[in-house]
Amino acid sequence: MERVAIGVIGGSGVYQIEGLKEIKEIKVKTPFGDPSDAIVIGVLGNQRIAFLPRHSRGHRITPTELNVRANIYALKSLGVERIISVSACGSLREDFPPLDIVIPNQLFDRTKARISSFFGDGLVVHISFAEPFCPELSAALYRAAQKAGARAHQGGKLVVIEGPQFSTKAESEEYRRMGMDIIGMTALPEAKLAREAEICYATVAMVTDYDVWHPDHDSVTVEMVVQNLLKNAEMGKKIVQTAAGEIPAQRAHCPCPHALRDSILTARDRIPPTTRRKLDLLVGKYLPVPAAKRKSRKK
Repeated sequence: MERVAIGVIGGSGVYQIEGLKEIKEIKVKTPFGDPSDAIVIGVLGNQRIAFLPRHSRGHRITPTELNVRANIYALKSLGVERIISVSACGSLREDFPPLDIVIPNQLFDRTKARISSFFGDGLVVHISFAEPFCPELSAALYRAAQKAGARAHQGGKLVVIEGPQFSTKAESEEYRRMGMDIIGMTALPEAKLAREAEICYATVAMVTDYDVWHPDHDSVTVEMVVQNLLKNAEMGKKIVQTAAGEIPAQRAHCPCPHALRDSILTARDRIPPTTRRKLDLLVGKYLPVPAAKRKSRKK
């Protein structure tokens, strides 16, 4: 299977990337089921990228229904080392108006019905997640946003809610009191699973509305979101195109490629063989080859 280093997950309004050349679609099977859609591989500038529409083409999957483990595993199986997430968000700050772009650096988890780890079934892993977004990839996206002509903000706290309903006013006001900057529905568990897969992950958050807290703006509606999504989506795609030339070739200045190195707690000889086989793509390089396999190789 072809190896691709950069993956793009397109959120609401971003179902394809214009400018891709030498396009082909592939369907990837994973131990966790099917990803959201076929993955489109193509050339953007001088980079090969793998594009996956998060909610599927036609927007048929809710945030809660997303099979995020399958999405991240599928991209990992293609060799993806960096994931650019393009997502819509609401603003919790006056100075982050609709149509602005935010490259967040922190997450606050308010989801409640999602599987957020590849691990379990006899294999216990505790990754570090203090810095949930890759700092190197985030910096590249911020530079790309500036070059693309966006009004962009570097850094911000993104609170992720379960959805699919928007917030109540009480919730929106509380998130503001907590110091949150933007609100969305999909960065988690994507960021957690990307870190477990040792993939760099960063988000281009496209502001579509002021959520429901702003006294001078109407409460968020689907019509409002869609109108601003269509405007923002073009900028989001432009940022991705620009970012393809901003991303360093090597991952030398972030912790993401070694996230699992000191995080596996289970004794190696106690990991169930079925779990080991299922997760070999993620943990195989950290686990010694079982004695039975070493013997079979010598024969």
